[in-house]
Amino acid sequence: MADVADAPWLTILGWGESGINGLTPASKAALERAEIVFGAARHLRVLPSLQAEVREWPVPFADGVPELLAERGRQVVMLVSGDPFWFGAGTVLARHLSAGEWLSHPSPSTFSLAAARLGWGLERTRCLGLHAAPLTRIRPALQSGQRLIVLLRDGDAVAELSALLTRCGFSASTLHILEALGGERERVRSITTDQMLPVDIEHPVAVGLEVDGNGPAMPLAPGLPDEFFEHDGQITKQRVRAMTLAALAPKAGERLWDIGSGSGSIAIEWLLTHAENSAIGFERSSERAARARRNASALGVDWLEIIEGAVPEALEGQPLPDAVFIGGGLTAELLDTLWDRLPKGVRIVANAVTLESEALLAQWHVLKGGDLGRIELADARPIGRRRGWKASYPIVQWRITR
Repeated sequence: MADVADAPWLTILGWGESGINGLTPASKAALERAEIVFGAARHLRVLPSLQAEVREWPVPFADGVPELLAERGRQVVMLVSGDPFWFGAGTVLARHLSAGEWLSHPSPSTFSLAAARLGWGLERTRCLGLHAAPLTRIRPALQSGQRLIVLLRDGDAVAELSALLTRCGFSASTLHILEALGGERERVRSITTDQMLPVDIEHPVAVGLEVDGNGPAMPLAPGLPDEFFEHDGQITKQRVRAMTLAALAPKAGERLWDIGSGSGSIAIEWLLTHAENSAIGFERSSERAARARRNASALGVDWLEIIEGAVPEALEGQPLPDAVFIGGGLTAELLDTLWDRLPKGVRIVANAVTLESEALLAQWHVLKGGDLGRIELADARPIGRRRGWKASYPIVQWRITR
């Protein structure tokens, strides 16, 4: 039998608008034996009288974590919305705890309740938790015919979402506004984006979104059309970008260094491959750095980090990557620095367009190996009343695993 002292001291309890009536017997038992119960103000509003001490969780959320951890050894219940580990607070709390310190009793998530009200299959519905994240993160999911369920912070965010849909060309979309699901205040109202929004939308709120309109959808394959990016001409063009992303071969949870980031197109498409990926762009021009940040925000990957400064100096102190792309600033000093600093297994891809850069890559290919290739592209252009091929500058690409 396990020692009582080794039993979990914290119960992370899924809580909904139905209060204690929606709990399982195990969840009710955890509340009954609790010495301390933490919860947000709206959770405590429907909490019945208990023997336990009740404490309101502070805002911002992180401020309450030290107070919670200070109660180790006592029987503590933390009330969190719905399913604690689906866009929930449980994920944050678990980072501060060892596996044996806590257990969780989930309740139906807002996504499950919303799908049940709307009659949508969750397996075919994109679920997004944007209650504490920028609304622009919805952009990659906007495609006519798609259904989304989106958690939002409040009624004002519903208006912001409607405006974003209109800006992106999806003004024919239908919004199902879902308030306080599962409780006495539950309400479901449906409008289109061209209709007047209700002014009395109450928290907690989610939106079931049926996307419709002629706005451009973001393709799932690498190589977004260049028109998706704001740029000054210094951009890795679509076809070359697609081949470069294939060479970089992003995998879930990996970090990219994008050196000579320019418009940020390579780093942005790297991030679009998986929500857990990260990227750091290095750009010496403050104007281009600002442009890359705007592109990242507009395309739903606002977590792109841009470091302003010249390489290799700007690389100092940055977390090491799983892959490196060199699109600008290629020098022998940079390659020497990367080779000395990067651990084994890091993938490096470098694109060169000038004769001097080509010669440098050819030299390193001889010294270190890898694959060296030449990408030559041409587009059909008018020649009088006929057409001919207009060639772009050829790209020499070197790729190697350190």
